[in-house]
Formats: sequence, C-alpha cells, structure tokens
Amino acid sequence: MEVFRTVTEMRAYGAAQRAAGKKVALVPTMGCLHEGHLSLMKAAKQECDTVIASVFVNPVQFGPNEDYEAYPRQEEKDREALERAGVDAMFCPTPADMYPSGYGTYVQVESEITKKLCGAKRPGHFRGVATVVTKLMNITGATHAFFGQKDAQQVVVIRRFVEDLNLPVTIHMVPIVREETGLARSSRNTYLSREEKASALILSQSLAKAEAAFQQGERNAAVLKQLVTTSLRQEPLARIDYVELYTFPALQDIETIQEESVLLAIAVYIGNTRLIDNCILGGR
Repeated sequence: MEVFRTVTEMRAYGAAQRAAGKKVALVPTMGCLHEGHLSLMKAAKQECDTVIASVFVNPVQFGPNEDYEAYPRQEEKDREALERAGVDAMFCPTPADMYPSGYGTYVQVESEITKKLCGAKRPGHFRGVATVVTKLMNITGATHAFFGQKDAQQVVVIRRFVEDLNLPVTIHMVPIVREETGLARSSRNTYLSREEKASALILSQSLAKAEAAFQQGERNAAVLKQLVTTSLRQEPLARIDYVELYTFPALQDIETIQEESVLLAIAVYIGNTRLIDNCILGGR
C-alpha cells in the first residue's frame, strides 16, 4: 500500500490509475478505523480496481464546542489495518494542505435535508462534510465513493451535492456494522467507559423494539418514535438528543408508513459522548 501526504502526490496517483483504465474508489474516513470502516473497504474492493482510503480529521466539520482536538487519532494502527484490508493507497493530508492560508471556498447544500437530524443539532457540520468530500473526490479522481449507513443523513447530503454539481461519482451506502452486543461500531465508542459502553446498548435495543413493532404491522410514525423514546428513557445514563422518523432518502415528514422506505434515526448522549444509530424500515 502506498501512503501519500500531499495533494499533488495523491492527484498524480489517481490520474495514473485512471490512465491505466482502472476503476478508482474513494473511502473517506477520519481514522481510528474499526470494522465498520473496513466493511467499506471490502465493498470498494469488490466494486473497483483501485481503492484509496483517506485518513483526515476534518476541522471544518467540527463546531466550536465539539471534540476536534480530542478526536482519536492512531495513524500507524490505521495504516496497518488498511494494508491488511488490501487497500491500495492511503491519503493522509494535513489541515494546512487541505485548507491553506487564504482558503475561502465551501460547499453548502441549501436544502431541507441539512436542516434536520444532525444538521439541526450541529450547525455548519454538513458544510464541512460537503466541502471535504468534494475536495477528496477532486484530488483522487475517484468515480465511486463508499459511506456507511450509520451516517445515513450524510449519505443523502453527499448524493444531493454530487447530483447538483454534476460530479461523475457513484455513491454507495454500506450497511451498519455492529459489535456482537448490537452496538453500532463508531470511533467515538473509544470515549466510553465500561459502564457507559454497557449503557450504550440501549440505542440498538430501542431501535430493535421499533423494528419488531413494524414487522408486526405497526405503521404509525408517532407510535414507533414513542416506542424508541420510552425505551431510551429507561437507561439512566442516556440523554436523548433526537428521535426522528422520515421518508428515506427524501427525509420528508410522514405520519403513516405505506410503501416507502423510512429512516428511524436517533442521537443519544451516553455520559458526555454523543452516539448516533438508525434503522431503515420498509422497502429498500
């Protein structure tokens, strides 16, 4: 696996791969890799000839009171994990290379899809995501990019600007990877104490109750949301940020689920750590 640290080197590598007729995939990450990330690498390898994984903690998607400085970084372990996964190239730029002095251009999706869920709770977050992903696509020249369902709203936003800006990139969404306990894999799980990690199981358990009710015929959105809310409130260490249900991928309000797919998404603080999880109900 080759490791690139500058935009110039990464751009040259991507161009050479395309010139050789190879299908190039991009898997953007912020590092601290886990099995969820590696499932993206696997999906990318199945679809494409060359897989490029970026490891970059993007400062412009963090708010002023968020955990940019504390966000876990483990580049050497990440490099080893990517090599084992068969990734072809790792891109590790610095913030100064991605956002040099005088930088002033950002990509912002002006749409209702960025004004709810994490978009409502983390102002400016999706502007940072859209900007860095656009830059990574341009730098690598990838024509396929892979993201996880755990960040389902992010996938919707990325697909929106890719279509709006006529970018020649196919966006793939890969299912959530969970620990044996049901906890969704997340880099932020490293913040949790042993007690908090046990408490965090309430997220997947609460979603499972709604999924079971849906399978048994419940179609009222308010009832499904209340099932999740009631379940989450049974955990003393859990503090609900949001419990929402929208059509997917349009992210529109809905009262009664019919034939459409819906996204049941939650954000919950366990202690000081904010975790997200979701499930998609109905047709895919």
